[in-house]
Amino acid sequence: MTNTTPPNRSAIHPLWLRLTHWVNALAVLILVASGWRIYNADPLFDFRFADALTLGGWLAGALQWHFAAMWVLVANGLVYLLVNLASGRLWRRFLPITPGAVFADLEAALRGRLAHADPRHYNAVQRIAYLFVILASVLVVISGLVLWKSVQFPLLRELLGGYETARYVHFFAMAGLVAFVAVHLVMVALVPRTLLPMIRGR
Repeated sequence: MTNTTPPNRSAIHPLWLRLTHWVNALAVLILVASGWRIYNADPLFDFRFADALTLGGWLAGALQWHFAAMWVLVANGLVYLLVNLASGRLWRRFLPITPGAVFADLEAALRGRLAHADPRHYNAVQRIAYLFVILASVLVVISGLVLWKSVQFPLLRELLGGYETARYVHFFAMAGLVAFVAVHLVMVALVPRTLLPMIRGR
């Protein structure tokens, strides 16, 4: 018997998720570009970022952009986490994760055989990637507080191993977010139909 049930047109991504996604993307873009300008003023490593990739024009300008975007990231991130927790979405979408599932989905992705039939369902690689982004964002904020107000947050400073260690934590957490964004954009380019639901919801 032929199935004549119409396809499910319900929202794939609710409005709150789409709003927090795009606000977060803008905040991270500003934070990274201004952060690279701040990094150039006192580099951790033997390289600098090209001025064309930075934001702020000079150190004080970059700091102003950085602090403004920081508050946006914190407020937006709190809304995202609280709604995910309150609705139970965090547990439904991101858990459980098993090593076997991660390796199987990673192998399928590398072979170009990873299924994308239902965008409501996150595979194991997506789950671990999104949880990594949440963790990296928390580390960025905590280490950023230490760099900004080291005297006011002595406990955080000590937990991160001191001010200088916090600089490295901040840098590598940022690098992890940039790497995620790069891979994310590549995956969207490979499967462009996943972009529309994040814009329209359906």
